[in-house]
Amino acid sequence: MVRLYGTCPPSSALQGPDYLRHVVDLSKLCEAHEIEGMLIYTDNGLVDPWIVAQAMLECTERLRPLIAVQPIYMHPYTVAKKVATFAHLFRRRIALNLVAGGFVKDLATLGDNTPHDERYARLGEYVRIIISLLNDKVTTSNGPTYPMARVLLTPQMPTDLRPEIFMSGSSDAGTATALSVGATPVTYPPPPGELAKLAPGMARGLRIGVLARADADTAWTEATARFPCDRVGQELHKRAMNISDSVWHKQISAIAAQSADQAIGCYWLEPMRNYKTFCPYLVGSYDAVATELKKYIVLGADTFILDVLRDAADFAHVMEVFDRVGKAADGRARTR
Repeated sequence: MVRLYGTCPPSSALQGPDYLRHVVDLSKLCEAHEIEGMLIYTDNGLVDPWIVAQAMLECTERLRPLIAVQPIYMHPYTVAKKVATFAHLFRRRIALNLVAGGFVKDLATLGDNTPHDERYARLGEYVRIIISLLNDKVTTSNGPTYPMARVLLTPQMPTDLRPEIFMSGSSDAGTATALSVGATPVTYPPPPGELAKLAPGMARGLRIGVLARADADTAWTEATARFPCDRVGQELHKRAMNISDSVWHKQISAIAAQSADQAIGCYWLEPMRNYKTFCPYLVGSYDAVATELKKYIVLGADTFILDVLRDAADFAHVMEVFDRVGKAADGRARTR
């Protein structure tokens, strides 16, 4: 069964109370459409994702915040304590998206100049400590970054509320680390013609945008209106790529540069090239987009983290696509 997560809009999109109201509205829409959870970003320029997660928990009954966690911001004990506190107060399960950090300048401003692959080694140490604490084990760590001696977490974490863990996995180091700790690797899918580049294990969680309508012309009209050509955005994208050591950013950016503003079938990178979002889009008719999604599912994808959905109409169109994916897979509507 395919699982869906939405994405919370970044806090830069709206100011103060307006942003909070928008988060609440989208959280309720996610839950109404039986979407499992919602990814919450983290970086130097955004609000604290844990506070956003609390707002989500307070306004819904089942929605699962998928909280991005960056080791440079928080000790692993603090992460485990927050997860256990949410479980204790809300009796709800959350999920964690462990990221190593791709904007080198952001890390450097906080005194972290650790090379890419070494950040994943650190991330492995970090998540093992979190898992051990949440499993109610007396935890000792002799690792180089987070030494700990006989730590026991309280409040204790109920077994059925322990979080699922996701991890950025577009690089070899990221995939290896994710699989070594039992995390779901999250990557950015290549165009349909390059599906062979998704190695076993890499395809489980995919980050992608979906914009579909009953017919392709209507979908592309909406897509180009929503993400118009933006020369300033293209320059910002180039600058971001120059200061990032993120493997996925460079891989997808290279494809975007080669394809210029042309789509590859349903696969479209113009929103990313114009610095409006950070993932590929599938654009077209419901059936065409469903067909492309099934190709990823055949390779093992079982979780799709969708780009930001703006309103009730966006949710309805996306659910139509995934219902068609489910019907094609087993003759029944997808169980959401």
